[in-house]
Amino acid sequence: MGSKTPYVVFGYGSLIFKPPPHIISEVPGFLKGYVRRFAQKSHDHRGTPENPGRVVTLIHKEDWDHFSGSDAFPDEDVVWGIAYTVNPLYESEVRDYLDYREKDGYTLETLDVYTIEDGVEKVIVHNAYCYVGHPDNPSFVGSEPLEALADRIWRSVGPSGRNKDYLYQLAEFVRKLAPASFDSHLFALEDRVRELDDKCANETQG
Repeated sequence: MGSKTPYVVFGYGSLIFKPPPHIISEVPGFLKGYVRRFAQKSHDHRGTPENPGRVVTLIHKEDWDHFSGSDAFPDEDVVWGIAYTVNPLYESEVRDYLDYREKDGYTLETLDVYTIEDGVEKVIVHNAYCYVGHPDNPSFVGSEPLEALADRIWRSVGPSGRNKDYLYQLAEFVRKLAPASFDSHLFALEDRVRELDDKCANETQG
């Protein structure tokens, strides 16, 4: 294989808890200049064409600031995820798999992945591949009020399962990756959806 650059994919959504196949190593890290938001419709995994769910996308911070005046979350939010190195023998197979899995509005970009060593930020992967939902893709919904977003996620179900399970798994894994991480959008949404669970359970019992 010579000195071919390894194929590294950064997962920040379902790839965190459902990794791609043929991974030979993985390392947690974070991104700079992006936010992770439930701003993408899911017609094919966590919803249906008639009732799309919501899944996360990465958005350039400037793009998000540009059209999300209603977003109350702080600038300290950090996108933690996992950088996966793919076995070179299976690179084309994994690329095809991910292109299909992320077909609902995602564009492939390259970006640097960081970690913190001895209190200092340091790049651990240059030019990792990442699937990003640009604001101009047809599945992009942008900033929605938290209550409406939570209700949509709580109700939606698709071929890959319940939308809220996607949210819960993502929140759980992000906490494990970086217990001190700031992802206030993710955790506020998790709290709101669990409140809906509790409310439903209480009504059922009552």
